[in-house]
Amino acid sequence: MNKLVCVLILAASFIAIVETEPTIRDAYPLTFGGLEAFFVAVFSIEYLARLYAAGEDPRYSGIVGRVRYVFTWWALVDLIAILPFFLGFIAHNNAFLLRLFRILRLLRLSRLGRFSRAWAALAEALTARVHELVISIGVAGLLLLFSAACLYAVEAAHQPEAFGSVLRALWWSIATLTTVGYGDVTPITALGKLFAGITAVAGIGIIAMPTGILAAAFSDAFQNNDNDKKQGE
Repeated sequence: MNKLVCVLILAASFIAIVETEPTIRDAYPLTFGGLEAFFVAVFSIEYLARLYAAGEDPRYSGIVGRVRYVFTWWALVDLIAILPFFLGFIAHNNAFLLRLFRILRLLRLSRLGRFSRAWAALAEALTARVHELVISIGVAGLLLLFSAACLYAVEAAHQPEAFGSVLRALWWSIATLTTVGYGDVTPITALGKLFAGITAVAGIGIIAMPTGILAAAFSDAFQNNDNDKKQGE
């Protein structure tokens, strides 16, 4: 049963992605409408079934207990997965909201976490390395601020539109630090180019730092899971 639900979640998300293409959606409007109604019906039945079965747990027995279950994490995820269908009727005159509700249907993918051990490993990895991640994020923030301040100091007089304030320069620093690049805005002074080069090189290390931390954390988490399985056998 769980495998069937996973397949339906993936299928519904795929349909939601394809439907965002106007030429395809306009060519088969009834098909997309029928498929979405089918998926919503299935997920609604599953949601009600889970709500009813929650009463088997002493924590959620009775009406008050089931209301408490509705506000648990996975119950909220299940509810959000079907809400866009009904909200779309309410806001049918607003194109932006319609697009937003279509994208919200992709949240169904998060329901796969109910059936995946990888989510548990992810939570364990993040919990085990939370302090190291906070430090790396803090270092990245300081570098962003320092880089923006330096570019503001040396480039503001030459490019006030792009570097006229630390806040304006901060966007450039973010784009450069993440190695995305921002071709429309580049330093033109010698000092500005120097600071830009330092920022770009430092960005490689800053981005690699949390990646290495998470990689080690994932390795430890999966190793612990394997050890638990062996002990259970």
